[in-house]
Amino acid sequence: MAAVYTDANFDAEVLSADKLSVIDFWAPWCGPCLALGPTIESLATEYEGKVNVGKVNVDENPNLSINYGITSIPAVLFIKNGQVVDKQVGAAPKSVFEKKIQAHL
Repeated sequence: MAAVYTDANFDAEVLSADKLSVIDFWAPWCGPCLALGPTIESLATEYEGKVNVGKVNVDENPNLSINYGITSIPAVLFIKNGQVVDKQVGAAPKSVFEKKIQAHL
């Protein structure tokens, strides 16, 4: 299951992590975000132990959205060693996310 990241736990769980993190910035009122949800959950299951996969609710965590310049959702950031190494804005097929994950493992 995808982790839930917040303004409070993001630094410890994502920026300090020693592996790739895939972070889905979403909101419950966003149709494309809801459509992407099952893909994110599937990636979390498939890459468990290898990649941190989680979600950030932009309504509940505005500081993270501002810090990362999130202006359109869904937006998925790929973060490694505390730095954004890739980004996918908008819903996309699972294969797109898998290619980006493989490129940064």
